[in-house]
Amino acid sequence: MTYDLNSTDQHSLFRQANDPDTSVEVLARLAGAEDEVIRAAVAFNAATPKPVLDALLADPSEYVRDCVTKRILQTVSALRVHPTAIVSNEARIGENVVIGAYTIVRGNVSIGDGTVIESHCEIGHPAHTALDEPLLHIGRNSFIRSHSIFYEGSTFGDNLVTGHRVTVREKTKAGRNMQIGTLSDIQGHCEIGDFVRLHSNVHIGQHARIKDYVWIFPYVVLTNDPHPPSNVMLSVTLENYVAVATMSVVLPGVTVKEGALVGAHSAVARDVEPDTVVAGSPAKYICDTSNILLKDGSGRSAYPWRRHFHRGYLPDTVAKWMAEFAGRPGLN
Repeated sequence: MTYDLNSTDQHSLFRQANDPDTSVEVLARLAGAEDEVIRAAVAFNAATPKPVLDALLADPSEYVRDCVTKRILQTVSALRVHPTAIVSNEARIGENVVIGAYTIVRGNVSIGDGTVIESHCEIGHPAHTALDEPLLHIGRNSFIRSHSIFYEGSTFGDNLVTGHRVTVREKTKAGRNMQIGTLSDIQGHCEIGDFVRLHSNVHIGQHARIKDYVWIFPYVVLTNDPHPPSNVMLSVTLENYVAVATMSVVLPGVTVKEGALVGAHSAVARDVEPDTVVAGSPAKYICDTSNILLKDGSGRSAYPWRRHFHRGYLPDTVAKWMAEFAGRPGLN
């Protein structure tokens, strides 16, 4: 059989990378695919042999290396619940779930198939006030690193990934493929979309609304109290494709609209218009995002970022993005 990564469309490659009937030889070739999502799928494929997994452990993508680590933990763990873990008989535990040492899983918890929870975590911590629906749901194929605490009453879609020492309070509803960086804190009562990326040391105040494909970089704070201390809470809203750069603060009631960029060390007190850059304290309009060029010598615009940045996103999604920008001057 001849096989050429360059001549096969991404959809076909992704299907083969997920298919347990794909031959070992083809999986070995797919492990060298340019798209990291395809390489990650190879890592999770039950048919992928150990030598290929070992090679993927040295992959340049942290996302792929995380997938390999999670797969190895699932495979080599003969005892999937560590003997020091405390797991309630009432907890709903899916198949092939790994629970690490000294982790507590309470009865008000549902954990999807293929999830790995490392050591010293508490899953289903009681909320401070009684909830109508106390169940905490963690979606399939999630990876929760050590010393993390998830309160009851929240829902996470498939493929959640966290760093270490993450805290998530009650009534947080998040979509699929969310990433929460080390030492980040979500204060609850939040609505979060799909493919949201939080770097380390991010604080999300109560009632924040974060839509799809949003990037929040280290030490960002989303606030909610317009005149602290008080019982008034005004939610921050980040629309699709927003990026908030490091050490920025978004003040109560502010909406950052689709495709906007908040520059580093900014204090955002007013709504930000779509596809614009704001920066400073207080943050002010700097330019349209299309005026920022990639520093790769190509002369292309850096924004919208989804035109050129595809790491960790599904082939179908990337294909839609590329079709969106096909033929638009300055964006190809």
